[in-house]
Amino acid sequence: MDRIAKLREFLQANPADSFVRHALALEYIKLGDDTTARNLFETILEQEPGYVGSYYHLAKLLERNEDTDGAIKVYEKGMEEAKKIGDNHAFGELRSAYEELTF
Repeated sequence: MDRIAKLREFLQANPADSFVRHALALEYIKLGDDTTARNLFETILEQEPGYVGSYYHLAKLLERNEDTDGAIKVYEKGMEEAKKIGDNHAFGELRSAYEELTF
């Protein structure tokens, strides 16, 4: 069974699993399907705003698709959430990507 099919099976068994949804989004990025990946990342962040790893990948996806304003907003929201939960590593990665984009 291919990776996407297996991840979809896991997600069907546990629809609230952000880890599986995130992994599935990354698989779609590998296939060049940014639309499906974006929808998956957005669903994660709507359901679980503290899942900070998805902010980085969503913002990078938006950058690739020339949505700079959208990427900036996602980085800012991700930094805010990372600060809330005390994840300094994620905050630093988001801030670095944000600064690279805005300066």
